[in-house]
Amino acid sequence: MTQSPTHAAHIYGVPMDLGQRRRGVDMGPSAIRYANLQKRLEILGWKVRDGGNVDVPLFETVPEVPGQPHHLKEIAEVSRKVYQYLLDSISAEEFAIFLGGDHSIALGTVAASLERVERLGVLWVDAHGDFNTPETSPSGNIHGMVVAALMGRGAEALFVGNRRLQAEQVVMIATRDLDEPEKVALRESGINVMTMRAIDEKGMAEVVREALAELRGVEAIHVSFDMDAIDPSVAPGVGTLVPGGLSYREAHLLMEMLADDGRVRSLDIVEVNPILDERNRTAQIAVEMVASLLGQKII
Repeated sequence: MTQSPTHAAHIYGVPMDLGQRRRGVDMGPSAIRYANLQKRLEILGWKVRDGGNVDVPLFETVPEVPGQPHHLKEIAEVSRKVYQYLLDSISAEEFAIFLGGDHSIALGTVAASLERVERLGVLWVDAHGDFNTPETSPSGNIHGMVVAALMGRGAEALFVGNRRLQAEQVVMIATRDLDEPEKVALRESGINVMTMRAIDEKGMAEVVREALAELRGVEAIHVSFDMDAIDPSVAPGVGTLVPGGLSYREAHLLMEMLADDGRVRSLDIVEVNPILDERNRTAQIAVEMVASLLGQKII
């Protein structure tokens, strides 16, 4: 991997569990840290700085507002804090690693990454498309609206920062569970969606090559990795289990090829739920994925 001159990484936790209804993902940052993320990266030669966690309101203290997506105001406020933290506290030379929390944290992380470079690409690695709006969402959960909001669709309160993603800046990988209106919206959006069928037919290596070719015009890539992209037989500690996901080696190959590409500058690891996990297995796999992205090699 082509690394920054200082070979530095900055970890920041976002213990957000307001974007979905199943409790436990607020403990994800702690679980990933407990799985020795910092030590693993230091062994690889990275100088690691941990900025702690952003403050997130307790789920039990946040009232529901009828007619709105769940916890809209609070998620918008936390997203703006994350956005500002990335711009103010993480230097351009540092590789930014955000620990979730549910996938709504990407409202802030991607928005800030858009501000840091002229041409950003986003790889959305997720079982879900997260392309609903308040009008199409069957649940009202904001973690399923994130990509749409980043593109300027849906609830305006979720539009963070000054720039919006364009369809040609986004590639989705490992998609396999979409709501019917979401399928229509994604087809019409122009986003390149690499479903699990594409991976089954072409193989992961070819899918990654196609994704990187799609993003050939960008100078930096933000990877937003939902652990439910991996099959639940491998990574069981996630909030929304969907069978038929990435194998352990497919997920590693993705990260290894992204490391070889050298343009990834920021990363979300989200939806680790220790309550549903087995001996912190999913958090340990998350650490292994980060290590592969940041230079861990077989030989």
